[in-house]
Amino acid sequence: MITNRTFTMIKPDAVENGYIGPILEKITAAGFKIVAMKYTQLSKRDAEAFYAIHSERPFFGELVAFMTRGPIVAAILEKDNAVEDFRALIGATNPAEAAEGTIRKLYATSIGENAIHGSDSDENAAIEGAFHFSGREIF
Repeated sequence: MITNRTFTMIKPDAVENGYIGPILEKITAAGFKIVAMKYTQLSKRDAEAFYAIHSERPFFGELVAFMTRGPIVAAILEKDNAVEDFRALIGATNPAEAAEGTIRKLYATSIGENAIHGSDSDENAAIEGAFHFSGREIF
């Protein structure tokens, strides 16, 4: 399944630091169209469900606590080659290893607080997008 849409989430650290505007500006300047977006806060149950794949990892509790400590911005983005192009735009998970000019290089402070999420495959983009935008045909 190849689509031209991907899912992103501006994480609590970037929201707290006032980076919503600059991050959205970088996203749109890179040619992405925002087709759905919401400002919300994850409940503990929702964060645990969204990150269930990591439930057996030692950092799971910290991840859930981080993702529920403040609001996020969830969005569906559209562009040709959306998943791959967006992953390049956000940069490596570790901001110290992220390329210059990427969102994580500019706005993230650590591996754990890395400012933004981007789906890693078309399949996961559809799953993650549906998680946050249920009841809408988004993919």
